[in-house]
Amino acid sequence: MKKRIGSLTWVGFTLILLGYLMVWLPNPAAGFALTGIELGEWVKFLPAVQAGDIGPRELFYLPPITLGLMMALVTSAWSNRRWQTWAMRGLAFVVSWLAFPAIETIRFEGTAQWGLRMTWIGMVALAGVVAARLRQRRSPTWIPRTLIVFGAVVGTLLPATVFFPIRDLVSGILGMPLGVGVGFWFNVLGHILAAIGVVWGWPAAQDA
Repeated sequence: MKKRIGSLTWVGFTLILLGYLMVWLPNPAAGFALTGIELGEWVKFLPAVQAGDIGPRELFYLPPITLGLMMALVTSAWSNRRWQTWAMRGLAFVVSWLAFPAIETIRFEGTAQWGLRMTWIGMVALAGVVAARLRQRRSPTWIPRTLIVFGAVVGTLLPATVFFPIRDLVSGILGMPLGVGVGFWFNVLGHILAAIGVVWGWPAAQDA
């Protein structure tokens, strides 16, 4: 039973990744559909976002960051001698690069526009090192489990705090209601399943 629950973590990881690449803000009538990966860049042109009236747009870049952090921390249950362990840590870092700013942004805009995302990507790399140390020291499993659940909460709630105000703002500009895309719900469900799998299925992960 625990092994089945533990598999929810991997289902959750997959949903988060797919969700980020799928539509979050759809409106066929208006002729556009914005994916999770596009939202953070698109909304920076809205006056309300530029004025700071709506929370930081950087929160739209959190899903690949929280996904990378959780992927890295899960490997604290695996032997450091396995190549698969290090491959997963490397993959976690690669996933986090979905939040990497465009080269033009780095070249022509101040660090306020991209510095935080670079810091977050660095945190994912650090999480891989932390996972290796936790495994090496045989640290209590509640440490990575707590960190993963915290990441799941952050990845679920914080993007939503800016998504719904943005949706309402754009709805007002267009004069028509906008829906909530499947990508947003995949992100929410993915983080929830990942947390459930870690909390109740961790022993199965340790046997991997």
